[in-house]
Amino acid sequence: MSTRAKEYKAKQLKVKSKYSARSYNRCELCGRSRAYLRHYGICRICFRKLASEGKIPGVKKAIW
Repeated sequence: MSTRAKEYKAKQLKVKSKYSARSYNRCELCGRSRAYLRHYGICRICFRKLASEGKIPGVKKAIW
């Protein structure tokens, strides 16, 4: 899926639903609904990518 399509889909999903019980969290970067981390507001895949690049303050990749 292209980035343009992802942006369109994410924008479409931000529209408020008819009932509040239907609302659910989505990643702010890619729009993924599963594996959402509330504290950061993004999915696990985006979190891992940003953490490995060092773009999330206070998060460091573990080295065994």
